[in-house]
Amino acid sequence: MLRRLLPLLVVSVVVVGVFAQAPARKPLSPPGTAATQVGGEWVKGERGTSYQNGKWIEVTYGRPIKRGRVLFGTGADYGKTLNPDAPVWRAGANQTTRLKTEVPLQLAGKTVPAGEYDVFVDLNPKTWTLILSTLPFQEKYNPEDKTAVFGAYNYTPDKDVLRAPMGLSVLPFSMDQFTIAFIDMTNTGGTLAMMWDKTMASAPFKVGS
Repeated sequence: MLRRLLPLLVVSVVVVGVFAQAPARKPLSPPGTAATQVGGEWVKGERGTSYQNGKWIEVTYGRPIKRGRVLFGTGADYGKTLNPDAPVWRAGANQTTRLKTEVPLQLAGKTVPAGEYDVFVDLNPKTWTLILSTLPFQEKYNPEDKTAVFGAYNYTPDKDVLRAPMGLSVLPFSMDQFTIAFIDMTNTGGTLAMMWDKTMASAPFKVGS
């Protein structure tokens, strides 16, 4: 009788152990990606039409959620909720926001070469300023490392390659989760947009050559 019950007992222990494990903890600010392709063309082939020779532009960032907060504030307190301890905002959450582009980009009359950049925003109630930088960045926060940024901590302007004004507009709805997106795209350019709550900041750009 014991031999018959033993396999059932083993299975029961395994099942109980599986259900007893704590569920995976979801990050408070899940990672996000905004991506687009430019410069390519649709080509007809034997198996249909395909997009060829396109170049990628991609932003990777953390996506914080509003959770009932007053995000931006007013007057001298504007933006302090988002970056109380850093000189600029990381344009997201957690790790430093990163822009990777396979093509040169023209913003505010200046050309940024193809490559990888940190993304920051200088918050102002009238105009946000988009900042692209080549500061080294940390994958995991090390408070002893004062030379590389994590988020916007340790940011200094000496590695800025671009500062471009971003236009501000009021959305007709409230965006609960911070969102970066490429909007109004064509093959030669478009707009980089950042949306949260009822605020949208945007920076138009052209694809360089």
